[in-house]
Amino acid sequence: MLVAERYERIVQLVNERGSIRVSELSELCLVTEETIRRDLDRLERAGRLLRSHGGAVSVKDHQSQQQPEIPYSEREITHAEEKKRIAHEAIKLILPNDRILLDASSTAWYMASNVPDIPLTVLTNSIKVAIELSSKEKIQVISTGGILAARSLSYVGPLAERSLDAYHVDKAFLSCKGVHLQRGISESNELQARVKQKMIGMADQVIVLADSSKFGVQAFTHVADLDDVDTIITDRRLSEDTLNYLTERAIIVTTV
Repeated sequence: MLVAERYERIVQLVNERGSIRVSELSELCLVTEETIRRDLDRLERAGRLLRSHGGAVSVKDHQSQQQPEIPYSEREITHAEEKKRIAHEAIKLILPNDRILLDASSTAWYMASNVPDIPLTVLTNSIKVAIELSSKEKIQVISTGGILAARSLSYVGPLAERSLDAYHVDKAFLSCKGVHLQRGISESNELQARVKQKMIGMADQVIVLADSSKFGVQAFTHVADLDDVDTIITDRRLSEDTLNYLTERAIIVTTV
């Protein structure tokens, strides 16, 4: 099998199954697991799939119009190491007695898992974040309520949006499906985008948590322009050109 044919076979298998492991691709393509890992890296850079822990997941939903959300269990393992590093770096920005907002991203959940038990008020639309923080006695947790989006375990809809109108926070930590240098921050569907628009509007400081695979991506629904973002925390694979562009826009960028 030629390299180009193997690439097409890998993309076909990932799209058909939604996700697939390196070991399985190795057997089906008759090459070593190391070769498959290199193939997946190249295909991810080309935007044809997304790497996950131990394999790859399909990006065909990202290329459709109104995109269904990726299930939380899948997001939790996609780029997990990068997300954990980003979360640990984001925690450094939290001060005692801060009022903060955490969205329903897996990176926000990693933050909730590792944030120290210090006096904080945390507003969230995430069930998993709220549960994670419930054991920390000094942290007051406020949940938005609303319509439960089962795939992301988050609250969305008019009630969630109205509840956000009642609050103001020092810092909002949120992720997204895409960060486009010209078109800004985007989400996979309108309900999630509307909630995040509210989150951005109620915060003194907006911190976007996005691994490098999300840059250059424009998902279905616009959330905000880059001018609305104060800080971006990402991983070290962000290109130098992108880093320079963001810095010129007066956005603080931290790579980990």
